[in-house]
Amino acid sequence: VSTSDETTTGRNDGGGEYSHVSTDDGAASMGDLELQPMSIRNRSGHSTNEYDEIADDLHSKKNDVEEEEEEDEEERMEQLQGPLLQDQAQPKVQPKVYPQRWIQLGYLSLLALLSDWICFATASNPEAFEQAYPGHSSSDLIDKFLFMNVLSCFAVTDVVAHYGLDHCVKAASILMAVGCWLRSGLGIVPVVFELCGIRPISKFDMRIFGLTPYPLLVVGTLMVGAAQPFFQCTPPLLSAQWFASDERATSTAIALNFNQVGIATAFLVGGKMMEVTDDHRYGGVMQYFALIAVLCTVASLGTIVQFQHLPPVPPSASGFDKLKDPHREPPFHVSVRSFFQTPGFTRPLAAFICSIAITNVVGAFIDQVMERGGVTDRDAIAWAGVGFEMAIVLGGIVLGKYVDVTKSYKCVTLVCIALSIVFLIPLGLTEHRIGKEPVLLVISLFMLGFFVGPVQPINAELAVDVTYPGDETAVESVQQIGGNLISALLVPIAERAAKADYQLLPNVPALASDIRGDVVLMLLVSAVTFCFFWGFNAPLRRTLADGD
Repeated sequence: VSTSDETTTGRNDGGGEYSHVSTDDGAASMGDLELQPMSIRNRSGHSTNEYDEIADDLHSKKNDVEEEEEEDEEERMEQLQGPLLQDQAQPKVQPKVYPQRWIQLGYLSLLALLSDWICFATASNPEAFEQAYPGHSSSDLIDKFLFMNVLSCFAVTDVVAHYGLDHCVKAASILMAVGCWLRSGLGIVPVVFELCGIRPISKFDMRIFGLTPYPLLVVGTLMVGAAQPFFQCTPPLLSAQWFASDERATSTAIALNFNQVGIATAFLVGGKMMEVTDDHRYGGVMQYFALIAVLCTVASLGTIVQFQHLPPVPPSASGFDKLKDPHREPPFHVSVRSFFQTPGFTRPLAAFICSIAITNVVGAFIDQVMERGGVTDRDAIAWAGVGFEMAIVLGGIVLGKYVDVTKSYKCVTLVCIALSIVFLIPLGLTEHRIGKEPVLLVISLFMLGFFVGPVQPINAELAVDVTYPGDETAVESVQQIGGNLISALLVPIAERAAKADYQLLPNVPALASDIRGDVVLMLLVSAVTFCFFWGFNAPLRRTLADGD
Protein backbone atom coordinates (compact mmCIF):
# COMPACT_ATOMS: atom_id res chain seq x y z
CA VAL A 1 0.00 0.00 0.00
CA SER A 2 1.42 3.41 -0.96
CA THR A 3 0.54 6.84 0.42
CA SER A 4 3.56 8.74 -0.89
CA ASP A 5 6.68 8.44 -2.95
CA GLU A 6 9.25 6.30 -1.04
CA THR A 7 9.09 2.48 -1.20
CA THR A 8 11.20 -0.10 0.65
CA THR A 9 11.23 -3.84 0.34
CA GLY A 10 12.42 -6.58 2.70
CA ARG A 11 11.29 -9.75 4.38
CA ASN A 12 8.70 -10.18 7.07
CA ASP A 13 9.15 -12.00 10.33
CA GLY A 14 7.88 -15.22 8.79
CA GLY A 15 10.45 -15.05 6.04
CA GLY A 16 7.97 -13.71 3.46
CA GLU A 17 8.73 -10.74 1.22
CA TYR A 18 7.02 -7.47 1.96
CA SER A 19 6.61 -4.16 0.21
CA HIS A 20 6.37 -0.99 2.31
CA VAL A 21 5.83 2.56 1.17
CA SER A 22 6.78 5.35 3.52
CA THR A 23 5.18 8.78 3.46
CA ASP A 24 6.10 12.22 4.65
CA ASP A 25 2.51 12.88 5.61
CA GLY A 26 1.19 10.45 8.15
CA ALA A 27 -2.27 12.01 7.97
CA ALA A 28 -2.88 11.26 4.30
CA SER A 29 -6.57 10.96 3.52
CA MET A 30 -8.16 7.80 2.27
CA GLY A 31 -8.79 9.55 -1.06
CA ASP A 32 -5.01 9.78 -1.56
CA LEU A 33 -4.31 6.09 -0.92
CA GLU A 34 -3.09 3.99 -3.81
CA LEU A 35 -2.71 0.24 -4.08
CA GLN A 36 0.76 -0.98 -5.04
CA PRO A 37 1.54 -4.39 -6.50
CA MET A 38 2.73 -6.68 -3.72
CA SER A 39 3.82 -10.23 -3.47
CA ILE A 40 3.77 -11.91 -0.10
CA ARG A 41 4.97 -15.43 0.21
CA ASN A 42 6.06 -17.56 3.18
CA ARG A 43 9.08 -19.71 3.29
CA SER A 44 7.24 -22.67 1.80
CA GLY A 45 6.27 -20.49 -1.18
CA HIS A 46 2.53 -20.50 -0.48
CA SER A 47 0.52 -17.18 -0.84
CA THR A 48 -1.32 -15.67 2.10
CA ASN A 49 -4.72 -13.90 2.11
CA GLU A 50 -4.04 -11.45 4.91
CA TYR A 51 -2.74 -8.62 2.77
CA ASP A 52 -5.26 -9.34 0.03
CA GLU A 53 -8.01 -8.73 2.54
CA ILE A 54 -6.38 -5.42 3.56
CA ALA A 55 -6.15 -4.40 -0.07
CA ASP A 56 -9.80 -5.24 -0.65
CA ASP A 57 -10.75 -3.27 2.44
CA LEU A 58 -8.78 -0.22 1.23
CA HIS A 59 -10.37 -0.53 -2.19
CA SER A 60 -13.79 -0.51 -0.58
CA LYS A 61 -12.98 2.51 1.60
CA LYS A 62 -11.54 4.41 -1.34
CA ASN A 63 -14.67 3.75 -3.38
CA ASP A 64 -16.80 4.94 -0.47
CA VAL A 65 -14.82 8.20 -0.32
CA GLU A 66 -15.20 8.74 -4.07
CA GLU A 67 -18.93 8.05 -3.87
CA GLU A 68 -19.29 10.57 -1.03
CA GLU A 69 -17.42 13.17 -3.06
CA GLU A 70 -19.65 12.51 -6.07
CA GLU A 71 -22.74 12.81 -3.89
CA ASP A 72 -21.48 16.12 -2.49
CA GLU A 73 -20.90 17.42 -6.03
CA GLU A 74 -24.35 16.30 -7.14
CA GLU A 75 -25.90 18.01 -4.12
CA ARG A 76 -24.06 21.24 -4.95
CA MET A 77 -25.26 21.09 -8.55
CA GLU A 78 -28.82 20.44 -7.41
CA GLN A 79 -28.67 23.54 -5.25
CA LEU A 80 -27.53 25.53 -8.25
CA GLN A 81 -30.04 24.04 -10.62
CA GLY A 82 -33.02 23.88 -8.30
CA PRO A 83 -35.50 21.06 -7.93
CA LEU A 84 -35.87 20.74 -11.68
CA LEU A 85 -32.99 18.30 -12.18
CA GLN A 86 -33.01 16.47 -8.85
CA ASP A 87 -34.68 13.39 -10.25
CA GLN A 88 -33.36 12.51 -13.67
CA ALA A 89 -35.51 9.40 -13.75
CA GLN A 90 -38.69 11.43 -14.00
CA PRO A 91 -40.18 12.32 -17.38
CA LYS A 92 -38.66 15.34 -19.14
CA VAL A 93 -39.98 18.62 -17.76
CA GLN A 94 -41.29 21.10 -20.33
CA PRO A 95 -40.69 24.86 -20.22
CA LYS A 96 -43.26 26.67 -18.13
CA VAL A 97 -44.18 30.26 -17.33
CA TYR A 98 -45.64 31.51 -14.07
CA PRO A 99 -47.96 34.45 -13.22
CA GLN A 100 -45.19 35.72 -10.92
CA ARG A 101 -43.34 36.91 -14.03
CA TRP A 102 -45.70 39.87 -14.33
CA ILE A 103 -45.01 40.85 -10.71
CA GLN A 104 -41.28 40.68 -11.43
CA LEU A 105 -41.72 42.82 -14.54
CA GLY A 106 -44.02 45.25 -12.71
CA TYR A 107 -41.52 45.97 -9.96
CA LEU A 108 -38.57 46.33 -12.32
CA SER A 109 -40.59 48.70 -14.52
CA LEU A 110 -41.81 50.70 -11.52
CA LEU A 111 -38.27 51.10 -10.19
CA ALA A 112 -37.08 52.21 -13.63
CA LEU A 113 -39.92 54.74 -13.77
CA LEU A 114 -39.06 56.16 -10.34
CA SER A 115 -35.33 56.36 -11.08
CA ASP A 116 -35.80 58.44 -14.23
CA TRP A 117 -38.45 60.55 -12.52
CA ILE A 118 -35.84 61.38 -9.88
CA CYS A 119 -33.23 62.10 -12.56
CA PHE A 120 -35.44 64.63 -14.36
CA ALA A 121 -37.44 65.74 -11.31
CA THR A 122 -36.13 69.30 -11.43
CA ALA A 123 -36.03 69.64 -15.22
CA SER A 124 -39.74 70.41 -15.37
CA ASN A 125 -39.28 73.71 -13.51
CA PRO A 126 -35.58 74.62 -13.50
CA GLU A 127 -36.33 78.22 -12.49
CA ALA A 128 -37.91 77.10 -9.21
CA PHE A 129 -34.94 74.85 -8.48
CA GLU A 130 -32.46 77.66 -9.11
CA GLN A 131 -34.42 79.92 -6.76
CA ALA A 132 -34.40 77.23 -4.07
CA TYR A 133 -30.67 76.54 -4.55
CA PRO A 134 -29.04 79.78 -5.77
CA GLY A 135 -25.88 79.25 -7.77
CA HIS A 136 -26.85 75.73 -8.83
CA SER A 137 -28.72 74.59 -11.91
CA SER A 138 -31.03 71.68 -12.63
CA SER A 139 -28.92 70.64 -15.62
CA ASP A 140 -25.80 70.29 -13.44
CA LEU A 141 -27.66 67.98 -11.07
CA ILE A 142 -28.85 65.85 -14.00
CA ASP A 143 -25.30 65.68 -15.36
CA LYS A 144 -24.06 64.38 -12.00
CA PHE A 145 -26.80 61.74 -12.02
CA LEU A 146 -25.94 60.56 -15.53
CA PHE A 147 -22.22 60.48 -14.80
CA MET A 148 -22.79 58.19 -11.82
CA ASN A 149 -25.15 56.11 -13.96
CA VAL A 150 -22.41 55.44 -16.52
CA LEU A 151 -19.89 54.51 -13.81
CA SER A 152 -22.37 52.10 -12.25
CA CYS A 153 -23.02 50.49 -15.64
CA PHE A 154 -19.43 49.23 -15.63
CA ALA A 155 -20.01 47.40 -12.34
CA VAL A 156 -23.59 46.14 -12.63
CA THR A 157 -22.75 43.05 -14.71
CA ASP A 158 -20.21 41.59 -12.29
CA VAL A 159 -22.30 42.44 -9.23
CA VAL A 160 -25.44 40.78 -10.64
CA ALA A 161 -23.46 37.72 -11.75
CA HIS A 162 -22.05 37.31 -8.24
CA TYR A 163 -25.08 38.06 -6.06
CA GLY A 164 -28.04 37.28 -8.33
CA LEU A 165 -30.68 39.51 -9.87
CA ASP A 166 -33.12 39.40 -6.97
CA HIS A 167 -30.61 40.45 -4.30
CA CYS A 168 -29.23 43.23 -6.49
CA VAL A 169 -32.64 44.67 -7.39
CA LYS A 170 -33.69 44.66 -3.74
CA ALA A 171 -30.45 46.30 -2.60
CA ALA A 172 -30.65 48.89 -5.38
CA SER A 173 -34.24 49.75 -4.46
CA ILE A 174 -33.13 50.35 -0.85
CA LEU A 175 -30.22 52.48 -2.07
CA MET A 176 -32.60 54.55 -4.19
CA ALA A 177 -35.03 55.04 -1.30
CA VAL A 178 -32.25 56.17 1.04
CA GLY A 179 -31.00 58.57 -1.62
CA CYS A 180 -34.49 60.03 -1.94
CA TRP A 181 -34.72 60.63 1.79
CA LEU A 182 -31.38 62.45 1.68
CA ARG A 183 -32.85 64.63 -1.07
CA SER A 184 -35.98 65.23 0.99
CA GLY A 185 -34.29 65.66 4.40
CA LEU A 186 -36.39 66.81 7.32
CA GLY A 187 -38.63 68.70 4.95
CA ILE A 188 -41.07 65.80 5.29
CA VAL A 189 -41.91 66.92 8.85
CA PRO A 190 -43.69 70.21 8.02
CA VAL A 191 -45.29 68.55 4.99
CA VAL A 192 -46.88 65.89 7.21
CA PHE A 193 -48.01 68.47 9.75
CA GLU A 194 -49.62 70.61 7.08
CA LEU A 195 -51.34 67.63 5.45
CA CYS A 196 -52.78 66.73 8.84
CA GLY A 197 -53.98 70.31 9.35
CA ILE A 198 -51.88 70.78 12.47
CA ARG A 199 -49.45 73.47 11.45
CA PRO A 200 -48.69 75.26 8.16
CA ILE A 201 -45.25 74.97 6.62
CA SER A 202 -44.58 78.68 6.99
CA LYS A 203 -44.65 78.34 10.81
CA PHE A 204 -41.70 75.91 10.92
CA ASP A 205 -38.07 76.86 11.33
CA MET A 206 -36.84 76.48 7.76
CA ARG A 207 -33.23 76.25 8.92
CA ILE A 208 -34.02 72.85 10.43
CA PHE A 209 -37.09 71.63 8.61
CA GLY A 210 -36.56 73.34 5.29
CA LEU A 211 -34.84 72.23 2.11
CA THR A 212 -32.04 69.72 2.48
CA PRO A 213 -28.55 71.24 2.07
CA TYR A 214 -27.24 71.09 -1.48
CA PRO A 215 -24.34 68.69 -0.69
CA LEU A 216 -26.83 66.18 0.76
CA LEU A 217 -29.03 66.68 -2.28
CA VAL A 218 -26.08 65.79 -4.51
CA VAL A 219 -25.17 62.72 -2.43
CA GLY A 220 -28.75 61.47 -2.58
CA THR A 221 -28.86 62.07 -6.32
CA LEU A 222 -25.62 60.13 -6.85
CA MET A 223 -27.02 57.22 -4.82
CA VAL A 224 -30.05 57.04 -7.11
CA GLY A 225 -27.77 57.32 -10.15
CA ALA A 226 -25.73 54.37 -8.89
CA ALA A 227 -28.89 52.32 -8.33
CA GLN A 228 -30.54 52.98 -11.71
CA PRO A 229 -28.43 50.59 -13.88
CA PHE A 230 -29.71 47.68 -11.80
CA PHE A 231 -33.17 48.46 -13.20
CA GLN A 232 -31.97 49.75 -16.58
CA CYS A 233 -29.48 47.05 -17.62
CA THR A 234 -31.27 43.97 -16.32
CA PRO A 235 -34.55 43.71 -18.34
CA PRO A 236 -33.05 41.24 -20.88
CA LEU A 237 -31.87 39.04 -18.00
CA LEU A 238 -35.29 39.16 -16.33
CA SER A 239 -36.94 38.27 -19.65
CA ALA A 240 -34.59 35.32 -20.16
CA GLN A 241 -35.22 34.00 -16.65
CA TRP A 242 -39.01 34.42 -16.45
CA PHE A 243 -40.58 34.90 -19.91
CA ALA A 244 -41.21 32.50 -22.78
CA SER A 245 -39.40 32.93 -26.08
CA ASP A 246 -42.50 34.56 -27.63
CA GLU A 247 -42.77 37.11 -24.78
CA ARG A 248 -39.23 38.33 -24.29
CA ALA A 249 -39.14 41.28 -26.69
CA THR A 250 -42.42 42.58 -25.24
CA SER A 251 -41.31 42.27 -21.62
CA THR A 252 -37.95 43.86 -22.36
CA ALA A 253 -39.70 46.71 -24.19
CA ILE A 254 -41.98 47.37 -21.22
CA ALA A 255 -39.16 47.43 -18.67
CA LEU A 256 -36.72 49.40 -20.82
CA ASN A 257 -39.22 52.00 -22.00
CA PHE A 258 -41.00 52.53 -18.69
CA ASN A 259 -38.32 55.03 -17.77
CA GLN A 260 -39.94 57.23 -20.42
CA VAL A 261 -43.08 57.26 -18.27
CA GLY A 262 -40.90 58.47 -15.43
CA ILE A 263 -39.70 61.40 -17.54
CA ALA A 264 -43.30 62.22 -18.49
CA THR A 265 -44.31 62.04 -14.82
CA ALA A 266 -41.53 64.44 -13.90
CA PHE A 267 -42.83 67.02 -16.35
CA LEU A 268 -46.47 66.64 -15.37
CA VAL A 269 -46.16 66.39 -11.58
CA GLY A 270 -43.00 68.44 -11.08
CA GLY A 271 -44.20 71.29 -13.23
CA LYS A 272 -47.21 71.78 -10.95
CA MET A 273 -45.71 71.00 -7.53
CA MET A 274 -42.42 72.93 -7.80
CA GLU A 275 -44.06 76.31 -8.08
CA VAL A 276 -42.62 78.94 -5.74
CA THR A 277 -45.29 81.00 -3.96
CA ASP A 278 -45.18 83.85 -1.46
CA ASP A 279 -47.17 81.88 1.14
CA HIS A 280 -45.18 78.67 1.21
CA ARG A 281 -42.01 79.88 -0.51
CA TYR A 282 -40.32 76.54 -1.21
CA GLY A 283 -43.07 74.41 0.29
CA GLY A 284 -43.92 73.02 -3.13
CA VAL A 285 -40.36 71.80 -3.67
CA MET A 286 -40.36 70.19 -0.22
CA GLN A 287 -43.68 68.46 -0.88
CA TYR A 288 -42.42 67.27 -4.25
CA PHE A 289 -39.24 65.70 -2.88
CA ALA A 290 -41.16 64.18 0.05
CA LEU A 291 -43.72 62.61 -2.30
CA ILE A 292 -40.97 60.96 -4.35
CA ALA A 293 -39.27 59.67 -1.19
CA VAL A 294 -42.49 58.11 0.11
CA LEU A 295 -43.26 56.45 -3.23
CA CYS A 296 -39.73 55.03 -3.48
CA THR A 297 -39.99 53.65 0.04
CA VAL A 298 -43.26 51.90 -0.74
CA ALA A 299 -41.80 50.48 -3.98
CA SER A 300 -38.70 49.29 -2.13
CA LEU A 301 -40.73 47.52 0.56
CA GLY A 302 -42.86 45.81 -2.08
CA THR A 303 -39.74 44.72 -3.96
CA ILE A 304 -38.18 43.23 -0.83
CA VAL A 305 -41.32 41.23 -0.07
CA GLN A 306 -42.43 40.12 -3.54
CA PHE A 307 -39.46 40.11 -5.92
CA GLN A 308 -38.32 36.49 -6.27
CA HIS A 309 -35.18 34.65 -7.38
CA LEU A 310 -35.79 32.15 -10.19
CA PRO A 311 -38.88 30.24 -11.33
CA PRO A 312 -39.03 26.54 -10.41
CA VAL A 313 -38.92 25.62 -14.11
CA PRO A 314 -37.24 27.68 -16.88
CA PRO A 315 -39.59 29.33 -19.37
CA SER A 316 -37.71 28.24 -22.52
CA ALA A 317 -35.42 25.61 -24.01
CA SER A 318 -32.50 28.03 -23.92
CA GLY A 319 -33.19 28.48 -20.22
CA PHE A 320 -32.94 24.71 -19.77
CA ASP A 321 -29.61 24.67 -21.60
CA LYS A 322 -28.15 27.30 -19.32
CA LEU A 323 -29.47 25.54 -16.25
CA LYS A 324 -28.09 22.14 -17.23
CA ASP A 325 -24.69 23.58 -18.07
CA PRO A 326 -24.17 26.26 -15.43
CA HIS A 327 -21.05 28.37 -15.68
CA ARG A 328 -19.73 31.42 -13.95
CA GLU A 329 -20.08 34.45 -16.15
CA PRO A 330 -16.71 36.04 -17.04
CA PRO A 331 -15.79 39.53 -15.80
CA PHE A 332 -17.42 42.41 -17.64
CA HIS A 333 -14.31 43.44 -19.57
CA VAL A 334 -13.86 39.87 -20.81
CA SER A 335 -17.49 39.74 -21.95
CA VAL A 336 -17.10 43.03 -23.79
CA ARG A 337 -14.14 41.75 -25.80
CA SER A 338 -16.04 38.58 -26.59
CA PHE A 339 -19.13 40.50 -27.74
CA PHE A 340 -17.20 42.66 -30.19
CA GLN A 341 -15.66 39.51 -31.66
CA THR A 342 -19.11 37.96 -32.14
CA PRO A 343 -20.52 38.34 -35.67
CA GLY A 344 -23.57 40.58 -35.73
CA PHE A 345 -23.16 42.27 -32.32
CA THR A 346 -22.10 45.72 -33.52
CA ARG A 347 -25.14 46.30 -35.74
CA PRO A 348 -27.82 46.01 -33.03
CA LEU A 349 -25.51 48.11 -30.85
CA ALA A 350 -25.50 50.83 -33.51
CA ALA A 351 -29.31 50.67 -33.85
CA PHE A 352 -29.73 50.91 -30.07
CA ILE A 353 -27.43 53.95 -29.91
CA CYS A 354 -29.27 55.60 -32.82
CA SER A 355 -32.63 55.16 -31.08
CA ILE A 356 -31.56 56.40 -27.67
CA ALA A 357 -29.69 59.35 -29.20
CA ILE A 358 -32.73 60.52 -31.17
CA THR A 359 -35.15 60.16 -28.26
CA ASN A 360 -32.76 61.98 -25.90
CA VAL A 361 -32.14 64.87 -28.30
CA VAL A 362 -35.83 65.32 -29.08
CA GLY A 363 -36.74 65.06 -25.41
CA ALA A 364 -34.06 67.55 -24.38
CA PHE A 365 -35.25 70.20 -26.84
CA ILE A 366 -38.95 69.42 -26.95
CA ASP A 367 -39.86 73.02 -26.09
CA GLN A 368 -37.81 74.41 -28.98
CA VAL A 369 -39.20 71.82 -31.38
CA MET A 370 -42.77 72.72 -30.42
CA GLU A 371 -42.26 76.47 -30.45
CA ARG A 372 -40.78 76.59 -33.93
CA GLY A 373 -43.72 74.49 -35.11
CA GLY A 374 -46.26 76.93 -33.72
CA VAL A 375 -47.01 75.35 -30.29
CA THR A 376 -46.13 77.92 -27.63
CA ASP A 377 -48.47 77.23 -24.69
CA ARG A 378 -46.51 75.77 -21.75
CA ASP A 379 -49.13 73.18 -20.84
CA ALA A 380 -49.50 72.14 -24.48
CA ILE A 381 -45.75 71.62 -24.75
CA ALA A 382 -45.77 69.52 -21.57
CA TRP A 383 -48.59 67.35 -22.85
CA ALA A 384 -46.84 66.98 -26.21
CA GLY A 385 -43.78 65.72 -24.36
CA VAL A 386 -45.93 63.28 -22.40
CA GLY A 387 -47.49 62.04 -25.64
CA PHE A 388 -44.04 61.50 -27.15
CA GLU A 389 -42.88 59.42 -24.16
CA MET A 390 -46.10 57.37 -24.04
CA ALA A 391 -45.86 56.70 -27.78
CA ILE A 392 -42.43 55.18 -27.14
CA VAL A 393 -43.92 52.81 -24.55
CA LEU A 394 -46.90 51.89 -26.74
CA GLY A 395 -44.70 51.28 -29.77
CA GLY A 396 -42.42 49.04 -27.74
CA ILE A 397 -45.34 46.88 -26.64
CA VAL A 398 -46.98 46.61 -30.08
CA LEU A 399 -43.84 46.09 -32.18
CA GLY A 400 -42.18 44.03 -29.47
CA LYS A 401 -45.08 41.59 -29.54
CA TYR A 402 -44.82 41.35 -33.32
CA VAL A 403 -41.10 40.56 -33.09
CA ASP A 404 -41.80 37.96 -30.38
CA VAL A 405 -44.03 36.07 -32.79
CA THR A 406 -42.07 36.52 -36.04
CA LYS A 407 -38.46 36.98 -34.85
CA SER A 408 -38.14 39.56 -37.64
CA TYR A 409 -35.54 41.65 -35.84
CA LYS A 410 -33.82 42.93 -38.96
CA CYS A 411 -36.93 43.78 -40.96
CA VAL A 412 -38.67 45.60 -38.11
CA THR A 413 -35.53 47.55 -37.20
CA LEU A 414 -34.97 48.71 -40.77
CA VAL A 415 -38.60 49.76 -41.17
CA CYS A 416 -38.53 51.67 -37.87
CA ILE A 417 -35.33 53.53 -38.76
CA ALA A 418 -36.67 54.37 -42.23
CA LEU A 419 -39.93 55.71 -40.77
CA SER A 420 -38.01 57.69 -38.18
CA ILE A 421 -36.35 59.53 -41.05
CA VAL A 422 -39.78 60.32 -42.49
CA PHE A 423 -41.22 61.63 -39.21
CA LEU A 424 -38.09 63.56 -38.23
CA ILE A 425 -38.41 65.90 -41.19
CA PRO A 426 -41.58 67.79 -40.04
CA LEU A 427 -39.87 68.51 -36.69
CA GLY A 428 -37.47 70.89 -38.38
CA LEU A 429 -38.86 71.60 -41.83
CA THR A 430 -40.89 74.73 -42.55
CA GLU A 431 -42.50 75.21 -45.94
CA HIS A 432 -42.58 78.92 -46.70
CA ARG A 433 -45.80 78.72 -48.71
CA ILE A 434 -47.76 76.92 -45.99
CA GLY A 435 -46.05 78.24 -42.88
CA LYS A 436 -46.08 76.54 -39.48
CA GLU A 437 -48.15 73.38 -39.16
CA PRO A 438 -48.64 72.53 -35.45
CA VAL A 439 -51.03 69.64 -36.12
CA LEU A 440 -48.59 67.94 -38.50
CA LEU A 441 -45.80 68.62 -36.03
CA VAL A 442 -47.56 66.95 -33.09
CA ILE A 443 -48.64 63.93 -35.17
CA SER A 444 -45.10 63.51 -36.48
CA LEU A 445 -43.73 63.75 -32.93
CA PHE A 446 -46.02 60.98 -31.70
CA MET A 447 -45.32 58.76 -34.71
CA LEU A 448 -41.58 59.29 -34.29
CA GLY A 449 -41.82 58.09 -30.70
CA PHE A 450 -43.91 55.08 -31.73
CA PHE A 451 -41.34 53.87 -34.28
CA VAL A 452 -37.94 55.02 -33.05
CA GLY A 453 -38.44 54.09 -29.37
CA PRO A 454 -38.98 50.33 -29.90
CA VAL A 455 -35.65 50.05 -31.72
CA GLN A 456 -33.97 49.98 -28.30
CA PRO A 457 -35.66 46.93 -26.72
CA ILE A 458 -35.86 45.05 -30.02
CA ASN A 459 -32.12 45.39 -30.57
CA ALA A 460 -31.37 44.67 -26.93
CA GLU A 461 -33.04 41.29 -27.46
CA LEU A 462 -31.31 40.85 -30.83
CA ALA A 463 -27.90 41.45 -29.27
CA VAL A 464 -28.67 38.92 -26.53
CA ASP A 465 -29.81 36.46 -29.21
CA VAL A 466 -26.62 36.62 -31.30
CA THR A 467 -24.30 36.48 -28.26
CA TYR A 468 -26.07 33.54 -26.57
CA PRO A 469 -25.13 32.09 -24.09
CA GLY A 470 -23.43 35.34 -23.11
CA ASP A 471 -24.37 37.40 -20.08
CA GLU A 472 -27.60 39.30 -20.80
CA THR A 473 -26.78 42.02 -18.29
CA ALA A 474 -23.36 42.60 -19.86
CA VAL A 475 -24.97 43.00 -23.28
CA GLU A 476 -27.40 45.64 -22.06
CA SER A 477 -24.69 47.41 -20.05
CA VAL A 478 -22.59 47.83 -23.21
CA GLN A 479 -25.59 49.23 -25.05
CA GLN A 480 -26.53 51.62 -22.25
CA ILE A 481 -22.97 52.89 -21.89
CA GLY A 482 -22.67 53.43 -25.63
CA GLY A 483 -26.09 55.06 -25.90
CA ASN A 484 -25.57 57.42 -22.97
CA LEU A 485 -22.07 58.45 -24.04
CA ILE A 486 -23.07 59.13 -27.64
CA SER A 487 -26.15 61.03 -26.43
CA ALA A 488 -23.99 63.13 -24.14
CA LEU A 489 -21.88 64.07 -27.16
CA LEU A 490 -24.80 64.67 -29.51
CA VAL A 491 -26.91 66.86 -27.21
CA PRO A 492 -24.50 69.85 -27.16
CA ILE A 493 -23.78 69.38 -30.88
CA ALA A 494 -27.51 69.36 -31.61
CA GLU A 495 -27.96 72.47 -29.47
CA ARG A 496 -25.48 74.34 -31.64
CA ALA A 497 -26.81 72.85 -34.86
CA ALA A 498 -30.34 74.04 -33.99
CA LYS A 499 -29.16 77.60 -34.51
CA ALA A 500 -28.37 76.85 -38.16
CA ASP A 501 -31.15 77.14 -40.73
CA TYR A 502 -30.64 75.61 -44.17
CA GLN A 503 -32.62 76.87 -47.13
CA LEU A 504 -34.07 74.33 -49.55
CA LEU A 505 -35.03 75.23 -53.14
CA PRO A 506 -35.18 78.98 -52.49
CA ASN A 507 -35.58 79.69 -56.23
CA VAL A 508 -38.72 77.55 -56.49
CA PRO A 509 -41.48 79.46 -54.64
CA ALA A 510 -43.86 76.51 -54.56
CA LEU A 511 -41.28 74.25 -52.86
CA ALA A 512 -39.12 76.75 -51.01
CA SER A 513 -38.53 75.73 -47.39
CA ASP A 514 -35.93 75.64 -44.63
CA ILE A 515 -34.80 72.97 -42.20
CA ARG A 516 -33.05 73.26 -38.83
CA GLY A 517 -29.55 71.90 -38.27
CA ASP A 518 -30.43 69.66 -35.32
CA VAL A 519 -32.94 67.76 -37.44
CA VAL A 520 -30.35 67.46 -40.22
CA LEU A 521 -27.98 65.96 -37.66
CA MET A 522 -30.56 63.37 -36.53
CA LEU A 523 -31.43 62.55 -40.14
CA LEU A 524 -27.75 61.91 -40.83
CA VAL A 525 -27.44 59.62 -37.79
CA SER A 526 -30.53 57.66 -38.87
CA ALA A 527 -29.36 57.32 -42.49
CA VAL A 528 -25.89 56.08 -41.51
CA THR A 529 -27.38 53.61 -39.03
CA PHE A 530 -29.84 52.33 -41.64
CA CYS A 531 -27.04 51.63 -44.13
CA PHE A 532 -24.86 49.96 -41.49
CA PHE A 533 -27.65 47.80 -40.09
CA TRP A 534 -28.63 46.66 -43.60
CA GLY A 535 -25.58 44.37 -43.53
CA PHE A 536 -26.76 42.40 -40.49
CA ASN A 537 -26.43 38.69 -41.21
CA ALA A 538 -25.73 36.65 -38.10
CA PRO A 539 -27.30 33.47 -36.69
CA LEU A 540 -29.88 33.88 -33.95
CA ARG A 541 -28.26 31.48 -31.52
CA ARG A 542 -30.79 31.69 -28.72
CA THR A 543 -33.70 31.35 -31.14
CA LEU A 544 -32.08 28.21 -32.56
CA ALA A 545 -31.59 26.84 -29.02
CA ASP A 546 -35.28 27.45 -28.33
CA GLY A 547 -36.23 25.66 -31.54
CA ASP A 548 -38.26 28.65 -32.77
